[in-house]
Amino acid sequence: MPTLTAPSPPTPEIELPTVSFFGRTLEEYSRFFALDVGKLRGLAVLDVAGGPASFTAEACRRGVDAVAVDPLYGCTPHALATHVQLDYARMFAQMRAKPALFRLRSFPSIAAAETDRRAAAQRFLNDYDAHFVHGRYVGGSLPRLPFLDDAFDLVLCAHLLFIYARRFDFAWHLTACAELARVSAGEVRIHPVCGADGRPYPELARLRRDLLAHGVTSEIVKVDYEFFVGSGTMLVLNPQEK
Repeated sequence: MPTLTAPSPPTPEIELPTVSFFGRTLEEYSRFFALDVGKLRGLAVLDVAGGPASFTAEACRRGVDAVAVDPLYGCTPHALATHVQLDYARMFAQMRAKPALFRLRSFPSIAAAETDRRAAAQRFLNDYDAHFVHGRYVGGSLPRLPFLDDAFDLVLCAHLLFIYARRFDFAWHLTACAELARVSAGEVRIHPVCGADGRPYPELARLRRDLLAHGVTSEIVKVDYEFFVGSGTMLVLNPQEK
C-alpha cells in the first residue's frame, strides 16, 4: 500500500477580509521607507492609503509639504475614530494569536507596538480634525488618484498593494503602480513586498517587466526594518522621462 503523507499545515497569515484602517508613526515610516526626514523639508510628499498614520501630521510639523490620501477621508473625525477602534482591536487580537508571524525588532512586545500605533492614530485624528479643510487629507483611492501628473516629489505607499494580493488582482496592481508613478516627479516607495503570509509577491517579476514597458524602472531595496516576517524590503519605482 502507498504511504499516506499528512498534508502540510497551511501557512499562517493575517486575515484581511477588508482593507484595514491602520496606521503608523513617522519613526516607523522613516525605517521601512529608509527616509531621512530632514532632507524632505520643503518637498511635496504624498502618503497613499495613509489611514490613521501620524506620518503626515508629524512630517508637516518638520517642514515637509506632506499630504495623505485615503478612501475614508471625508468621514467625520468621530466616524474615523470608530474605524480605528474596531480595526485596531481586530488586528492586535490577530497579532497576539499568531506571534510566529512577527519579528519584534522595533518594539519589545506586541503591547508596546499597540501603544505606539494607538498614539499615532490619536495624533492623526487631532490633525485631521484641524487640517482636513486645508487639503492636508484628501479622499481618494487607487488605482485612480485625484492629483495632477508629477504633483509630488516623493510618493509613499505602505501596507496596501502586496499585503492585499488576495483581494486585488495583477491588473489592479499594475494599474496602481503606474498611477503612483504618474503622480510622482521623483521616486515611489512601496512597502512591504510580501503578502499577509510573509511570502514575496508571486507576480513581482512580471509586474516589474510590465512597469518597465510603461517607462517605469524599479528595484528591490533592503530596509532596516522587519515588523513581520518577510517585510524587510521595499519596491522603489523610478518613472523615466515623461
